[in-house]
Amino acid sequence: MSPDVLLENARVVDGTGAPWFRGSVAIDDGRIETVERGRTDGLDAAETVDLDGSVLSPGFVDLHVHSDLRLFEEPTLPPKVRQGVTTEVLGQDGFSMAPIHREGGAAEWAEHLASLDGTIDREWSWGSTAEYLDAVDAAGTAQHFGTLVGHGTVRYEVLGMSDRAPDDDELEAMADLVTAALEEGALGFSTGLVYPPQVNADTREVRTLAARLAPYGRPFVAHIRSEGRRIWDALDEFADVGAEAGVPVHLSHYKLSGHEQHGKADRANAFIEACRDRGIDFTAEQYPYTAGNTTLASVLPPWVHTGSRAETMARLGDEEARERMRRDVEGWRVDGWENTAGAIGWENVEVTDVDAGPNEAYEGMTVEAIAAEREVHPVDAVCDLLVEEELEVNMFIHAMTEADVREILTNERVAVASDGLFGGRPHPRVYGTFPRVLGRYVREENLLTVEEAVRKMTSLPARVVGLESKGLLREGMDADLTVFDPTVVGSDADYETPAQYPRGIEHVLVDGEFVVREGAVTGRTPGSALRA
Repeated sequence: MSPDVLLENARVVDGTGAPWFRGSVAIDDGRIETVERGRTDGLDAAETVDLDGSVLSPGFVDLHVHSDLRLFEEPTLPPKVRQGVTTEVLGQDGFSMAPIHREGGAAEWAEHLASLDGTIDREWSWGSTAEYLDAVDAAGTAQHFGTLVGHGTVRYEVLGMSDRAPDDDELEAMADLVTAALEEGALGFSTGLVYPPQVNADTREVRTLAARLAPYGRPFVAHIRSEGRRIWDALDEFADVGAEAGVPVHLSHYKLSGHEQHGKADRANAFIEACRDRGIDFTAEQYPYTAGNTTLASVLPPWVHTGSRAETMARLGDEEARERMRRDVEGWRVDGWENTAGAIGWENVEVTDVDAGPNEAYEGMTVEAIAAEREVHPVDAVCDLLVEEELEVNMFIHAMTEADVREILTNERVAVASDGLFGGRPHPRVYGTFPRVLGRYVREENLLTVEEAVRKMTSLPARVVGLESKGLLREGMDADLTVFDPTVVGSDADYETPAQYPRGIEHVLVDGEFVVREGAVTGRTPGSALRA
């Protein structure tokens, strides 16, 4: 029987980190049938494509995305698939789309997540994780999607947006929701300990929920409590939870944020190795940029976000509450809170995404500049903007150094991931993460070999979340493949003009079908929901 597709005359980079070789890959029925060195004379395929020396690698696995709702509106996700991404992991930072069963919960949760995950013009047709994955399957997507179960989601399901600790019965109910999601195919458990409602959790709560992973061997994925002033305490807590619960741990968007921690990447890398010496299965992921991207509301203290959306809006407009916010930011008065503006300064907080209207002119301006133009305190500028835009404002956080980014990228335990938020003016990582590494850090700077960079984008992330049929070019593996020209590949996306598609990503196949061909999206949707 002849294969469906033969990709020949390629530099095969198989995802292991081993040196490339000249060869070909044959695909049949969505699987890799053969991987051959040299020529394949005589092999009769339904379609043969000569790659003319381009790199043929496994499809890229993006460990950290916020496409959870976007995929329903834009099932081919061109900004991602044109980077060579064939699999994405949803449910990040403690925010999964399920389980949500409480009355009115879906609408309220969707409002809470609007800045991170956008909105969709449809009713949520799911409550459980299994139902959400069924909805992903029904949507018909170009890529594959798996999801983590989120700490914030299960906390919201049991406690709403309360800032109190759960009692024993409530904590057990939250843990049971985690187990149910894992039984239904969630790839792991995530938290975002700087975001409400999970910012209110103590270590006991986090450890209890993470421990439900132990029978499944799936990872605890965390945006830790601090990536700046208190990063070392936050890393200690994270590692200790993994050790005590006996589960793998995976650090989201590994970085050193704020002037106080710049230049300490060697210390952080040494910490990871010390954890592995302790027997903790510790991995991480990184986006290759010096600015972060998240919701503008997160620069305000956690108590601002307690309760309903209406209560938050009321606090933003209350002068007494604003004065308390100003004192909290300037005086570091809230114990354990990641005070972003206090750490990096308002001059490094840039507004990036507001609805079209009079405030659109503020896109690209710092909070310091906006406050000066409005002749108000920066906290008042933030509060006013959030009220006017009904909380849906995002920001860039210019908080890292290029030297630390480079040192972290060379750590063999660190995968590449985008963490991109879609929106009016997205971060360049939405369009450029993977080609940026291949162009800038591989070809131009020789910081990594092409083989090591591909490993960080394929087999390493697949191993982190247990996707055993992905990430390698081997017979019998899924035929998710990316083809790129190593002499051209790169990204021109930057902070000023981020919505630019990459160069040099020639073909992308999912389950053996071309979802990108000769650099253009084909419209095919062979992707599916992945269940652990």
